[in-house]
Amino acid sequence: MDQRQTAIDIFLAGVESVKPDNLIRSYVSVNGSQLMVEKLILDLSDIKNIYVVGAGKASALMAKKLESILGNRIIKGRIITKYHHAVPLKYIETTEAGHPVPDENGIKGTDEILSIAQNAGEDDLVICLISGGGSALLTDVPDGCTLDDIKTLNSLLLKSGASINEMNCIRKHLSNVKGGLLAKAASPARIVSLILSDVIGDPLDVIASGPTAPDPTTFADAISVIKHYNLVEKIPQHILKALKDGYENKRQETLKESSEIFHSTTNLIIGTNKLALKTAKEKAESFGYESQIISNTLEGEVVDVASHIVEMAKSMKEIRTHSKICLLFAGEPTIKVSGSGLGGRNQHLALVAAKLLKDEPGITILSAGTDGTDGPTDAAGAVVDSNTWNKAKDLGINIEQYINNCDSYHFFKEEGGLIITGPTQTNVMDLIIALIE
Repeated sequence: MDQRQTAIDIFLAGVESVKPDNLIRSYVSVNGSQLMVEKLILDLSDIKNIYVVGAGKASALMAKKLESILGNRIIKGRIITKYHHAVPLKYIETTEAGHPVPDENGIKGTDEILSIAQNAGEDDLVICLISGGGSALLTDVPDGCTLDDIKTLNSLLLKSGASINEMNCIRKHLSNVKGGLLAKAASPARIVSLILSDVIGDPLDVIASGPTAPDPTTFADAISVIKHYNLVEKIPQHILKALKDGYENKRQETLKESSEIFHSTTNLIIGTNKLALKTAKEKAESFGYESQIISNTLEGEVVDVASHIVEMAKSMKEIRTHSKICLLFAGEPTIKVSGSGLGGRNQHLALVAAKLLKDEPGITILSAGTDGTDGPTDAAGAVVDSNTWNKAKDLGINIEQYINNCDSYHFFKEEGGLIITGPTQTNVMDLIIALIE
């Protein structure tokens, strides 16, 4: 089998293993009058109303599976997912909204989620379905600011090289729903959150900006991030004023671990990239590869990450004791956009790797997002090998030019290395696969 196609098949196997319908079935069940969520057992006869809310790229499929378990016990629900990610639902309503830059639909959907949460009473259960993408989809605008201010901020952060932890620190402090504040809105109801992690280390406060989790960060931390990335003069001044007002205790701080609200809140992570890596490893072994999971916490600038992976693959090629090797990585590198082209971190990583592999036959590298989306494109990522450079040369394409302009998408559109899956309905960060033969 073609080595590129093999890499794609391994990637797809990893993605399939973290589809939320499979995961929810493993954690949630009803037995008579008992609702079981992992170790938590709730008596349905004691629950007056069940509400379902949520946001993220995987929230629609999560909602569909939950409907199949709870049926008409769900009184009302609303989830927000990315455009073209909706699935048919019977008891839960769906809002499709903008991602990674929020839009009006996100604001409307968030208002409806807050309304549902605020309507919940002491004898009610609110189930929250949270996955990656929730930070942009679950969106509101601070007093004194506009949606355009939020859009500008998000665009600047996405291009700054800031980590997801840093970006979400700021987002939490410009919201009345993130940083535990959705849990506050739903109090005194019982809250159970089912969470699919797309953040390194699975920190509850960072995934979708932690709407039902305690937040250890402060307004001072948010301002520090703005200063670190030299954004003070670039971001809308209304945003900066909102953060400064918070620092001066003029705005509501996010909810902290000491809050009594978390005594009736359960946050359960149901899926991470560890499962995707495990399944990808098994798939690679079925193809005859000696497989190793190198890291599930890969981070750093994509150029450095690409160089690290290529060097590791080259070293492994020299010392290997098996004819076929597969190295597996997962995480979320960052990219500082310096050009005006089109692409995403996975495509850029692959393009840099293609340059480094030009004299290294027998090595194939795939980098792709498990959500099926890489940057503002319709591609999940790209796959390259030593022939990528030669093919580009034959086509008269200058790889260096495309790298410098951050225009990986158009390069691979011509070269043929794009991986296009469409929405996968899940999201556990990026998978990077190196095959050595």
